[in-house]
Amino acid sequence: MSLLFNSPEEKFYVREIARLVSKNPSGVKRELDNLNKMDLVTSEKEGNLKYFKANRNSPLFPELKGLIAKSLGLPGALKIILNASDVRTAFIYGPYVNNTNLHKLNLLIVSDSNHFDKILGDVEKRFGRKINYTVINESEYRTQKKSGNRELNKLISSKKILLLGKL
Repeated sequence: MSLLFNSPEEKFYVREIARLVSKNPSGVKRELDNLNKMDLVTSEKEGNLKYFKANRNSPLFPELKGLIAKSLGLPGALKIILNASDVRTAFIYGPYVNNTNLHKLNLLIVSDSNHFDKILGDVEKRFGRKINYTVINESEYRTQKKSGNRELNKLISSKKILLLGKL
C-alpha cells in the first residue's frame, strides 16, 4: 500500500509490486483485490496485465497518504520511491544524518536513469524538506570508486543512511 500511495501517479502490475516489496505475488494480488473492493486502489487492464494504482478520488486518500508518510519517515519514503525507479544504490549523507540540519537532505543516487526531479519534488513537498541530490551512472560510480576518487571515498566512508544497494 505504501508503494502505491507514495507514487499515486504511477501504476504497477502485481508481479512488479511483489518484486519491489519482496512478497509473494499471490498474497500481493489478494491484498490488492481487497484494497480495490474498498475503493482505495483502482485497476485497469492493458493487454494481459492488470495494473493497480492508488485511488486519488477516494475520500480516505489524503489521510492514508499522510499516515503512510508519517509512519515510514523521510528515509522510508525515499527508499520505496527510489526502489521503484531503477536505482542501484542510494544513500543520505551530510547534516540530516548527523541531526544538525533536518530541513535539508543530501542524497547520492547511483542509477543509469536521470529522471528524479518530479518524484523527489513530490517528496520535498510532502515532508517540507529540501533534497539536494546527485545522480551518478553505475559505470562512472565503479570507475571513480576503483580509481580512489577522494570526494566519493569521503562520502562512502562518512556517516550515512544507506537506502538501497551496496557501497
